[in-house]
Amino acid sequence: MKRAFVLGGVLAALATAAPAAGQTEFGLSASAYSSYVWRGLSLTNKPVVQPYAYLSFPLGPASLTFSGWANVDVGTYDGSSDIAQGGGSSMNLSEFDPAVELGFSAGKASIALGGVGYIYPNDAPGITSDFNTVEVYGKIGLDAPLAPSLAVYYDVDKVKGLYVEGSVSHGIPLGATTLNLGALGGFSNNMDPSADDFTSNFADNGFTHLDLSASIDLTAGPLSITPALHFQFSGDDATKVTKLTNTGVNQKDTKIWGGVTISWSKAFGGEAEE
Repeated sequence: MKRAFVLGGVLAALATAAPAAGQTEFGLSASAYSSYVWRGLSLTNKPVVQPYAYLSFPLGPASLTFSGWANVDVGTYDGSSDIAQGGGSSMNLSEFDPAVELGFSAGKASIALGGVGYIYPNDAPGITSDFNTVEVYGKIGLDAPLAPSLAVYYDVDKVKGLYVEGSVSHGIPLGATTLNLGALGGFSNNMDPSADDFTSNFADNGFTHLDLSASIDLTAGPLSITPALHFQFSGDDATKVTKLTNTGVNQKDTKIWGGVTISWSKAFGGEAEE
């Protein structure tokens, strides 16, 4: 099966808020999702668990963050329609993404520059180390209505292509919690339509998908709990794939997935901002 259907990683979970002035911050989270969807691509179609950890240091007016994210295929992928990133066994560590990010503010803009590696520890028939790669990225978010943001990623190793995401979001107060609504659009420019070397993430250049999301912020003591639901409109043939068939793949223009993230963080030293 082409890498366009199964190669993946996630950067949304790598976005962390800068710590308060002069503070070091450590954080942990674990997400459980009904499937692993990355940039609109269904990389698994069974439940996954995705742990994440970060350590952020103040660096003058900026912050430097080191992080690690992983995907674990929870179920056994042995059906004829299964899409599996790992080798098909249950509780399989199929991906690990170490990252480093420099974040700073400029007026009402929050800017981040970083790099992330994609490491695939499984042997065949899963995604193997042959597909290990590295991306560099830049992100900017504005303190403005709908919180517009833009992220640009460039694969400097295997794909050598560009991926761009633009998003907006809005929070609606609901008593003691907040309903967060978001919309994200993806665009790709990393495909040579004449190539067949398994090094493209998408089937074509241009619009990849539109992801509409809703989440709720909950707390339980020191823990933050965030249930989320995603509804996707797919524009690229690769993002339309939802499962395998005896004759190839099953494609749909829309897909739905969801899950919950539990997170915890602690700041050390310095003066917290009022």
